Amino acid sequence: MMESENTTSEKSLADKHAERMKRLRELHTKRNEARQQNHKEVVEEDKRNKLPSNWASRKRQAEWIIQDEAARKAAQEKGEDYERMKLLHIDATEAERIARKKKNKKNPDPGFSDYEQAAIRQYNRLVKNIKPNMDSYEEAKDKLGPAFYGDKNTILHGLHEDKKEAIDKMVEDLEKQIAKRDKYSRRRMHNDDADIDYINERNAKFNQKLERFYGEYTRETKLNLERGTAI
Repeated sequence: MMESENTTSEKSLADKHAERMKRLRELHTKRNEARQQNHKEVVEEDKRNKLPSNWASRKRQAEWIIQDEAARKAAQEKGEDYERMKLLHIDATEAERIARKKKNKKNPDPGFSDYEQAAIRQYNRLVKNIKPNMDSYEEAKDKLGPAFYGDKNTILHGLHEDKKEAIDKMVEDLEKQIAKRDKYSRRRMHNDDADIDYINERNAKFNQKLERFYGEYTRETKLNLERGTAI
C-alpha cells in the first residue's frame, strides 16, 4: 500500500514538473516573439523617421495615379468614356470642390513679388474687363484705312477722338483703384527721428518700399553723400 502511494506521489510530481517545464518553454517562446516583434517595430519606426515629411501624401498620390491609370486603361479597352464614368460616381459637393480647385489653379494669386509683376497683373485684370465694340472697331478700321494700324511715319494726333463714355469709364476705374488702395493701406506711426525724404504720406510709403527692396544696394552711396565723399 505504501509503495503504491509513493508511486502515485512520484508520478504526480513528475506531471507537475513536466507541466511547469511546458509553461516555461511557452513563456520563453512568447518572450522571443515579443522581442522580435519589438525589434521589427523599432526598425520600421526608424525607417519612417528617415523618410521625408510628405512621404505619406506622396505615397497616397502615387497609389491613386496607379489606380487611375489602371481604371482608365480598362475603360479604354471597353470603349467607355473614362472622364464621364468618373463624374457619375462624384456627388455635387465634390464636383463643386474640384471645379473650384481647377479655377484657382488657372487664376493663381501669388501676391506681391516685384513692381513689374504687379503691373503685369494689373494690366491683365484691366484687359480681362474690357468689352470691345466690334462695330465701332470695324467702322474706325474702314475710316482710317492703313493708318488704323499705323507705322513709324503715321501721325496719330487728330486721327482718334476719345468718346465721353470711354473717358468716364477710365475715370471711374481710377477712382475705384484709389479707393481700394485707401481701404487696404495701414496707417503707420510717425517717427520724429527719421529722415524726412518725402513730400506726402503716399510718397513716404513708396520710399519705404524702395528702401526695403533696394536699400542694401544704395546704402554706401547715401553714406558717401552725407560725408561729402561721393564721386
